[in-house]
Amino acid sequence: MKEEVFTFKDSQGVELFVYKWVPENLEASKGILQLAHGMAETAARYRRFAEALTKEGYIVYANDHRGHGKTAGTLEKVGYMGEDGFNWMVKDLYELNCLIRNENENLPVFLMGHSMGSFLTQSFIYRYGNQLNGAILSGTAGKMGPIINLATWIAKREVKKQGAETKSPKLNNLSFGGYNKCFKPSRTEFDWLSRDEKEVDKYIADPFCGGIFSAGYFYDLLKGLKENHKIENMNKIPKELPIYLFSGDKDPVGSNTKTVNQLINTYKALGIKDVSYKFYKDGRHEMLNELNRDEVTRDIIDWLKIH
Repeated sequence: MKEEVFTFKDSQGVELFVYKWVPENLEASKGILQLAHGMAETAARYRRFAEALTKEGYIVYANDHRGHGKTAGTLEKVGYMGEDGFNWMVKDLYELNCLIRNENENLPVFLMGHSMGSFLTQSFIYRYGNQLNGAILSGTAGKMGPIINLATWIAKREVKKQGAETKSPKLNNLSFGGYNKCFKPSRTEFDWLSRDEKEVDKYIADPFCGGIFSAGYFYDLLKGLKENHKIENMNKIPKELPIYLFSGDKDPVGSNTKTVNQLINTYKALGIKDVSYKFYKDGRHEMLNELNRDEVTRDIIDWLKIH
């Protein structure tokens, strides 16, 4: 595998840092996977996954989102995406996608998002789904229900009280405070990510992972989630777009598969023709960093080969 990095300015003038992992034999490439990483992590964490993909002939692109990693640049800037941050992260994925397709005119392009990245992907496919040959949702969730209205109101109040750029321990705790409860006695506050203690420790040791995000981030995220699950928006997803979802069956983000199943059933009810999924027994939130990650990676590669 060869690793390249580059930056590009989006239409708002924000400079985005991008990793590009390519097979040793670039001419034999089969397709492209564009990755959208999760909240409070970086695209660099997908290097091992990219290595497995490049061995199978896939080129992988992954940008650090606004407010994350090398796009943020400094730890002080981590956690705030700017005004209307959720929508701008989706637009950034689209602008990178355009660049990818211009560079690789004859190769199929797939978009895979994990966690927050999966919510960005859910938004991408109703806006720009015709740009893709398929979409993959990792560690995702479906509709939150009426509680999202209360959560949005609390986040809006926090923005008014504290300012959009101010880190919000309150909103962080409301969002993630309960995730570790199912894994007591817990060794760390991030045991919900994976059963692999070494992977959890690597996450904790990375200063660009696990931080508390701004009030503005949470407010924009909640608004984005509400937009994702409006039926008029979901109806815009191309019916021919293949969608693959996978989660651990102990992932608290998807309510132990409950809301993931709800999302799957909604996609099918909307007439999307190719919806497939897999749940992994005892798996937690980061299946690519779980004890059975080789199995998970192989399943993704098999799905890509079919599509």
